[in-house]
Amino acid sequence: MVIWQADFYRRPLQSAAGETLWELCLCDATLSFQWSRCCSQSEANSTWLAEQLQIAGEGRLPEAIAVFRPQSLSLMVAAGEKLGVKVEASRRTLALKSWLVEKAQEYRNEPNYTHESYEPLVGDRPPPGPLPEELWGDRWRFASVSAAYLMEVFAERVIRIRHIPEELTPVALGLPSTEVIPGVVLDGGRQSMKIAQWLQEASPVAIDYNPGPPNGLILEAGLVDRWIIATFEDTEVAEAGQTFQQRKQATQGLHFLLIQPDDSGMTYSGFWLLQNS
Repeated sequence: MVIWQADFYRRPLQSAAGETLWELCLCDATLSFQWSRCCSQSEANSTWLAEQLQIAGEGRLPEAIAVFRPQSLSLMVAAGEKLGVKVEASRRTLALKSWLVEKAQEYRNEPNYTHESYEPLVGDRPPPGPLPEELWGDRWRFASVSAAYLMEVFAERVIRIRHIPEELTPVALGLPSTEVIPGVVLDGGRQSMKIAQWLQEASPVAIDYNPGPPNGLILEAGLVDRWIIATFEDTEVAEAGQTFQQRKQATQGLHFLLIQPDDSGMTYSGFWLLQNS
């Protein structure tokens, strides 16, 4: 499946007429394909985008386009609809982000560089909000399993809602089968499936332990959404949170979220492999 990563946003550049320039950047996950074009801000619309996508593809458009910037998403979706190409919101556009960082340095050498403050990847970062009360579940805890166990159990068992992207598997990340993968387990009780369905719609990206006071767990979801999973004062739980963060460093940010009705280990409602982007 051919997937492009795309960004379309204003840059610290201006046209000869003094108008802000917008740049469309397209690439694949390996950066073997890279393509970019600029237009004036007055030209930045879905029609211009659709025309450029056709030119870039040379008649062979991708099956999907991944977009990480919220400000780019609506225009890219509209352009994709014109061409019959699916546009997906995703923070996991690592190749594109690395390329944008390189390009940010190159802009400084351009004659039309505006010298304005510019951070290529910074976007709106709203404060986290509390989860709706009906999604709290009965209890939660930090957990860890070996990479081998994770794939043998959670990738093979029947789980109604499961998200295990190929690029996030321990094998794809080069992690040994004995590597300890950290995670968070939520016992949802009767609300277990409702919680899993809500999470699936929210598109979980990562979970972070936030040292207090108060200590807390923050869920990163969608493109910019942030949710407070829990807050706590217990020192032992805080130490477990620190261990959770440390283990993520050893796994290239890989961790998991498991939703289950109870701790019997008989039934699971939802499972996600996550990675800090």
